Amino acid sequence: MSAVDQLNLVASTLLQTLHPSTRKNAESQLATLESSPAFAPILLQLIQLHPTDKNVAFAAAVYFKNFIKRKWQQDNDTDYINSNDRLAIKAGIIDLMISVPPALQSQLSESVSIIANSDFPHNWSQLIPNLVSKLSLHDLPANLGVLHTAHSIFKRWRSQVENNTLFSEIKYVMEHFAPAYLEFFKAIDSLVDQNATNNVLLPTLLETLLLLTKIFYSLNCQDLPEFFEDHMNEFLDLFQKYLVYQNPLVVSDPTEAGSLEKIKSMICEIIDMYASRYEADFTRLPQFVEIVWTLLTTTSNDPCNDVLVSKAISFITSVVKHERHRALFEAPGVLDSICRQVVLPNMTLRESDEELFEDDPIEFIRRDLEGSDTDTRRRSSADLVRGLLTLFEKNVTEIFSQHIQQSLAQYDQDKVTHWKSKDTALYLTTSLAAKTVTMKSGATSTNEYIPIASIFTNQIVPDLQAPIDNAIHPIIKVDAIKYLMIFRNQWPKATLVEVMPLLMNHLASSNYVVVTWTAHCIERILSMKEGSKPMFSEAEMAPISNGILTKLFDLIQRGQTPEKLAENDYLMKCVLRVVVCTRGELLPSVTLILDRLTYIIREISKNPSNPKFNHYTFECLSAVVTHVCAVQPSLVESFEGSLFGPFQEILSQDVAEFTPYVFQIMSQLLCNHKEPGIPQVYMSLLPPLLQPAQWESFANIPALVNLLNSFLMKGSPTIVQNGSLPAFLGISQKLLASRLNDHHGFNLFKSIFEHVAMADLEQYAKNMFVILLTRIFGSKTPKFTKKFLDFFCFLVLLDKPQLSIDRVIGIINSIQAQPLFGSLLENVLIPEFKMIHTGEERKSTLIAMTRLSTQSEAMMTLHFAQWPKLIEGLMNLLQAPANYVVAEEVDVVGDLEEAGYQPSFTRLSATPPEHTAIQIDPQQYLAQSLLTLCTAQPKIQTFIQNEMGSELAAQVTALVNENLSLNR
Repeated sequence: MSAVDQLNLVASTLLQTLHPSTRKNAESQLATLESSPAFAPILLQLIQLHPTDKNVAFAAAVYFKNFIKRKWQQDNDTDYINSNDRLAIKAGIIDLMISVPPALQSQLSESVSIIANSDFPHNWSQLIPNLVSKLSLHDLPANLGVLHTAHSIFKRWRSQVENNTLFSEIKYVMEHFAPAYLEFFKAIDSLVDQNATNNVLLPTLLETLLLLTKIFYSLNCQDLPEFFEDHMNEFLDLFQKYLVYQNPLVVSDPTEAGSLEKIKSMICEIIDMYASRYEADFTRLPQFVEIVWTLLTTTSNDPCNDVLVSKAISFITSVVKHERHRALFEAPGVLDSICRQVVLPNMTLRESDEELFEDDPIEFIRRDLEGSDTDTRRRSSADLVRGLLTLFEKNVTEIFSQHIQQSLAQYDQDKVTHWKSKDTALYLTTSLAAKTVTMKSGATSTNEYIPIASIFTNQIVPDLQAPIDNAIHPIIKVDAIKYLMIFRNQWPKATLVEVMPLLMNHLASSNYVVVTWTAHCIERILSMKEGSKPMFSEAEMAPISNGILTKLFDLIQRGQTPEKLAENDYLMKCVLRVVVCTRGELLPSVTLILDRLTYIIREISKNPSNPKFNHYTFECLSAVVTHVCAVQPSLVESFEGSLFGPFQEILSQDVAEFTPYVFQIMSQLLCNHKEPGIPQVYMSLLPPLLQPAQWESFANIPALVNLLNSFLMKGSPTIVQNGSLPAFLGISQKLLASRLNDHHGFNLFKSIFEHVAMADLEQYAKNMFVILLTRIFGSKTPKFTKKFLDFFCFLVLLDKPQLSIDRVIGIINSIQAQPLFGSLLENVLIPEFKMIHTGEERKSTLIAMTRLSTQSEAMMTLHFAQWPKLIEGLMNLLQAPANYVVAEEVDVVGDLEEAGYQPSFTRLSATPPEHTAIQIDPQQYLAQSLLTLCTAQPKIQTFIQNEMGSELAAQVTALVNENLSLNR
């Protein structure tokens, strides 16, 4: 095929991906074309040839970005993009990026960032000089592409942990970028002045300034570079200028921040960072405090200024918390001015907030509940209140308490007209009273000058007792529920039990925000614990769970489309919490739960739209299987009858988001079958699971491995008899060859060795170790070596007939004429002990290697030369600091909340752990085993006393004497 034909083929195939009827086949064809030489350069060529053809160029740009994201990083030395293509991409992408329209520019800029994350600076040393050379005062649009790219590269530093490699990269950038950056910054500033009346160029110049300020933040986020220390005043002069900059030509939409508001917001973030981290060098801090204070008192109440006001308040908050700045705020009237001129105006609910409450309740909820309102006036004002409490708790509380009393009195006079007064009063009260708040526990420290309990009794309970609709404004209802939720750990259990029926009633409210906050509050209360046990027991949940679940499912199923049905993940999260807390007492409600979940899964699978809702749904289903089937195993077939229909639809329609969940639930159901063997319905599913196509998706792999492990556990003889074992081994081999997936290969190998009889495994065992040792001696990684040690220890601890320790050693030694195990032990396994420090890994390693050193005939004969080194390694590992984690009951909902949703694969928390913990004390076990060995073989004791190094011998003798006494 000629180059032109290949170019046309890729272009036409990309166009076909834009049409639903041809998309799937086109995507499959493109996946095949990816392996062709010059595929990625062809995509760039299409962007260059069709810059005005939005369909071709944009499809090529998006596909190129995703292709780079998937293929640029090499795995297991497999280079999906050949070296010539890599060089061609890096040589041409910058020039292309600055020449195309903004929509394409953003895609290419992200691609550059992905490549830079892998190659910069060592394998792309010309990137920064190339970017600098493209900066031009004569081509302002091109500058935006250059600066977007630089910003995307440097922004990575903001979230990275300090290390030498990072600082070397920053140093390289400072040398090659910083001087030109400063000069360009000053030149753009001059152009802004020169074009103050040019309404064509000014917007582009301000957008350029915004990127320059973002880059400044990234360049300073890890440490204060010497260059910026030397040129600080030049930059601060610029920042001061643009904090107060005004131009009648620059008029933003009142509802959305423009470039100037964003520049000022970014400058506030920069000076906040300098005040927090580089205060000793930031000598102009008082001057900027005054500037920001003036900014706060003169900026309009329009929504376009919300982020700016929030960032400005955040800066003041950072300063006011520190003792060294007390003098700035101690002057008479300053605190009162902050409270009345900054906090109260920005804490009052605005008309735009009311409109959001009415017109877009789910967005209102997310801002309020998820902390996505961190850039809102209300949230930042609450943070400022808490900051003021650090040094001025009593004074600030007195000032605000007066306002709170006045507002509540005003509300009591006319509850319809002045409902906002109570809303502000309650929000302010919460900010004052809850000095620190966490998602897990609510208020963890409180203000001693605020009567929390009295407010609850006099202001909150009456609002909860009021009729759920129309009696008081729904926002006041939300405030009351929020107060209960935030201070939940301040009330005794009896109070929570008493208020729970009032709370549950609000699930019947007609207001979307009220029912959502109610569900969230119920979920948070049910998450509370007394010691290590849930505060609300299964028996206490039994009478109320069915009612709560029915109301929640009814609320969820009001959604008439898959998107609306899955919109509110807080409702499903509450369902999950109720299920987890009720456990075995769910049995009377199991039909309701199963029918509702089946319906929901079938509907949302038509168009998965909310990853959190999806996960909570499958987590809930997994919990029901875990708790109900444990009590009533006979229900497993009923579950399968309800679920396999929608599961089959999900698999046949390739609903990628749900497929891993389906495999995990199927694994659970299979394991809950109490009868021996694999049910026929699962055996019919096995052949498709073994097909390579299922394993192409990274997200499927962990779930598929778990499912295959369940097949092996339930019926390995059947798998052997129907000839499927070679397919299991082939999948393992493919996984083990991948640096990305080798840990899954070890997982499957473990299951095969554990469940397949050695008589059936004998013919494959040697080759299985050849696969492992080829990686160990050829292309090992730290992760692979650690997993190999774990795998070897697993085999030693397995206690499987016909698979003794010496049998494992024999298999390894059979690979070549010269026995291999001694070298493997000395050069791979023992050195890896240093990488084992914590938890069950340390314990299992100690116990397994104790068995190897004391129960293996091969160690006493063929490999005795390595025995002292093994003992030394064990003694060192034993003496290393231990950090055992006490196993606690898993909080299914809480774990997900803290970890966040993982779009690739999320393990269902309710699924059982892969292996149970070892209940043996490793130190006592080593001492007892050595004593037993020395008793059975006196020559070993003689060797320890006479031939082992004196220091090691003393350690061994002390260990045994301390625990058991060698001379017993």
